[in-house]
Order: sequence, then C-alpha cells, then structure tokens
Amino acid sequence: MAKLYYRYGAMNSGKTTALLQAAYNYEERGQRVLLVKPAVDTKGDTRVVSRLGVSRPVDFTVAPDDGLRQAFASRRAAVLYEHGQDVAALIVDEAQFLTGAQVDDLLRVALLDGVPVLAYGIRTDFRTQAFPGSLRLLEIAHSLEELKTICRCGSKAMFNGRRIDGAYVFDGDQVAIDGQAVEYESLCGKCYLRESGGVLQPV
Repeated sequence: MAKLYYRYGAMNSGKTTALLQAAYNYEERGQRVLLVKPAVDTKGDTRVVSRLGVSRPVDFTVAPDDGLRQAFASRRAAVLYEHGQDVAALIVDEAQFLTGAQVDDLLRVALLDGVPVLAYGIRTDFRTQAFPGSLRLLEIAHSLEELKTICRCGSKAMFNGRRIDGAYVFDGDQVAIDGQAVEYESLCGKCYLRESGGVLQPV
C-alpha cells in the first residue's frame, strides 16, 4: 500500500536537500517522480533550491484554489504518454503552504491512486503557530519524521525566528518570502523565549 509521508523540521534542517536526494534515489533506479510545490512559494521561482546550492525544476505548481489530485493526474498521464512509464512517487516541497484540502488530496493520491507521496515542510511559523498544510499532514500522514537541526546555542532547534532589518519580530503575515530584509533563524525553545520576551504567540 502506498503511503503519505511527512518529513518536517525547523529552518535549515536540510529538508530540501533530503527531498532532492529522495528524487535522485528514485531516478538513479530508473523510476520517474513528479516534483510539486505551492505557487505561493516564489523562492527559486519554479525550482526547488537547497541552501547547499543544489536545485532542480519542479514539474508543476499548485495555487491555493487548485485541486492537487487533479493536477497530479494530468501530469501523471503526460508522463505515461511521453515516456511509457508510470510515476513512482509524488514529492512535495514546502508542503506547509498547501491548504488542508490539498493535503487531503495527497492522501487520496497515495491510497486511491497507489502512488507514494513524500511531503517536506516546516511545522510552525515564526509565531509558533502551525501552518494549515502542516497541521493537516500531522493529522493524517501515515509516517512522520522530524529532520533535526541545532540552535545557535547548540540545543535542538524547534522554532523559526523572523528578523526584519536585523530585529526579531513576532507578529505579521504568516508568509513573507519575498521581502529582501526578511531573514529566519532556527531557535531552540529557550532562545526563542529569550528573544520574544517570554511570549510564544502574539495576543
């Protein structure tokens, strides 16, 4: 039985590198994969980009109103027609930006269409609040795997701190990818609370 896998971690935990390695592993064995990411993630445009400098184009993107299963079916049919070979896996980058309905589609792809789905993303935003896609994945994925990274103090990082012009901020829009002055840092709980003055989420 095909399954839905969710591999998550704080920023800089190597999610994209692991995703690219998974795609390479399939392709090295002569199997085809489809790589998708949410259209809201404009970083890298239509490419998946690792902080190590490795990148590759995605096969398609999905907007918030798009049916993910339908989009996958269309691309799967094209692969079968062009190459005479079925898709061995659907791999999802930045899965936290999916809607809950799109995550439900991922489960349908795995269970009803028989294609394993490997989703990668972060669990919570800079306010320690779950992204809709991540929340749904944590609820329904067959397998959950945390990819770990460390805080500046050497402890395990759990949270994602947002800095604007070098100063930490703890309110604002959940998604802010394009601002050049926006930076993120992976922090352990203690360092996050130190920067936020003990506050875990805005009032």
